[in-house]
Amino acid sequence: MTKSNRFNHLKSSTFAKTSTANTLTTQSPTEAPLRSLKQLGWNGFFQQQLITESVDYACIARVSAHHRSQYQLLTESGELSLAIHQNMPEMTVGDWLLLDKQHQFVSLLERHSLFSRKAAGSKVEQQLIAANLDWVFIVSSLNDDFNINRIERYLALVNEAKVTPVIVLTKVDLCADLTPYIEALRELDAGLLIETVNGLDKQSTQALSHYCSEGKTVAFIGSSGVGKSTLVNAMLGESNQVTSAIREDDSKGRHTTTSRSLHLTHSGGLLLDTPGMRELQLADCEDGLNETFADVVEYAKQCRFADCQHELEPGCAVQAAIANGQLSERRLHSFQKLMREQALNGASIAEKRAKDKSLSKMYKRVQGNARANKRG
Repeated sequence: MTKSNRFNHLKSSTFAKTSTANTLTTQSPTEAPLRSLKQLGWNGFFQQQLITESVDYACIARVSAHHRSQYQLLTESGELSLAIHQNMPEMTVGDWLLLDKQHQFVSLLERHSLFSRKAAGSKVEQQLIAANLDWVFIVSSLNDDFNINRIERYLALVNEAKVTPVIVLTKVDLCADLTPYIEALRELDAGLLIETVNGLDKQSTQALSHYCSEGKTVAFIGSSGVGKSTLVNAMLGESNQVTSAIREDDSKGRHTTTSRSLHLTHSGGLLLDTPGMRELQLADCEDGLNETFADVVEYAKQCRFADCQHELEPGCAVQAAIANGQLSERRLHSFQKLMREQALNGASIAEKRAKDKSLSKMYKRVQGNARANKRG
């Protein structure tokens, strides 16, 4: 899906299977109002998979929360819990699943978008954040939390996931001058979608409501304390998410959301709040970086040498753009740093996957030999 057609979402088709409302047992019917699949985000992209692939299933469900030992699911008839088993594929909030009559896992449908990052800390693995999103709100507050380098990181991940980003600047009531913030963002992309809100003012947050129309899924990402949970509560019209104040000395936030979860709005949309990300490392997102830094990439194409490092080489169009004030040196250095980071992390993850695959084959071979020896 290209950037230009992300706004053109496919329309829902008539379902090939009949409803299983009579056989599905809901767990919390009073807490989970009945919704159609379309209201839960179903569209033609997923419907087509049912047509092209013959799969025996009884129920369609969407992952609304991921706990340590189970997934929470939304269906047309209410909520379900699905125990996590080792033979299941890795799944995340927003995924669509097919279940059998006993509400056991059958199949994971192909995603039209997947938002992920390198796992925090020293773990060499990819962490899935959310799937099948329509919009991602990159939330930053108008105080010391505002960091243009961090926003570039978020944009790279969102663009890699093929989802449309929206920069949401919060606490506008505490900001005397918006101009420096808007100008800094326009330097990244003149066409970037930007919204400024006061999360405690219902009228102010109304500007975000048209993104969350019926069947559309919006994810909130950003650092702790920027007001993500406050915005979720404002858009839901109720205090589903706990909130807490920032530290006044450095504007740093405290973690109030500890897990990712989908929330149904009265207008029919779905909101996904995520824990604050204090560490955000990139891996395998070269396409997302190229889109985020499209200006740098475009100048690089005009360099005399294809392998130009944009330093002291003759005929470097990137350095010429910096000298002419068309491109900032900060932007070039940020692009180069993130490109190196994503390549290094991507290689480490690929190496770990190869080792894990090799170990798995060895374990199966040893177990096979042991069974053969036992038989005699």
